[in-house]
Amino acid sequence: MVNAGRSILNYCFRLRQHALPPLCLLCHAPAAQGNLCTSCRDELPYLPLEHCPSCAVSSFGGAVCGQCLAHPPRFDRVVAACEYAFPLDRVIQRFKFSGELAIGPLLASLLRTAIEHEAAPADVIVPMPLSSERLRERGFNQALELARLVSRDTGIPVLAQACVRIRHSEAQSDLPLAARIRNVRGAFACVQDFDGQSVAVVDDVLTTGATLNEVASVLRKAGATRIEGWVAARTPAAGSSRPFSEGRR
Repeated sequence: MVNAGRSILNYCFRLRQHALPPLCLLCHAPAAQGNLCTSCRDELPYLPLEHCPSCAVSSFGGAVCGQCLAHPPRFDRVVAACEYAFPLDRVIQRFKFSGELAIGPLLASLLRTAIEHEAAPADVIVPMPLSSERLRERGFNQALELARLVSRDTGIPVLAQACVRIRHSEAQSDLPLAARIRNVRGAFACVQDFDGQSVAVVDDVLTTGATLNEVASVLRKAGATRIEGWVAARTPAAGSSRPFSEGRR
């Protein structure tokens, strides 16, 4: 019933968008572009220009951060549009946990700009997999919804079922940082060959990088030659201090 109610609400919201001028998702003023007014768009927490070219965390002079130097991740690069901070964090939470799918185009447009400036060419897009239990609970995979929009904008095909989650686990947001890597260990599998391909893994938020690192591991085993994480938001430095390689121990 919850999922049916969300579908009805999203249908009504889309109907309203077509019938009336769009309103800003943050302040409800008339929206100028991407469901945001000009003032709110200017106030978004865009990713600092100086950030680690590997994991996208803020870094002095745009150099590779200490964690990536000491413990190189299994992915090649993270491309992020913004930092996961106010007010974008509230918007993403509405998209992810309240099923407000009308927010997706805004996140996709922000991510598309970042992709145009920083991303390497990708052959395919893989949405961050969601367990069947979490999918039933939430009613949709926010990463897949975002991946489809990015695919529409870039023309890169989405392989929605090529990488799957084979083990359900606790939500990463409910765990301390040290437990997140253990929580996703062995949770993913590739059911398709990625030999020689460049893969973009799309998700809404990157926090510690533990989940992306585990997905990158199985993509490497399936033959992927380059793996980038494309995310709408990256948590600031204080929230991403664990070494990626902890999962190898």
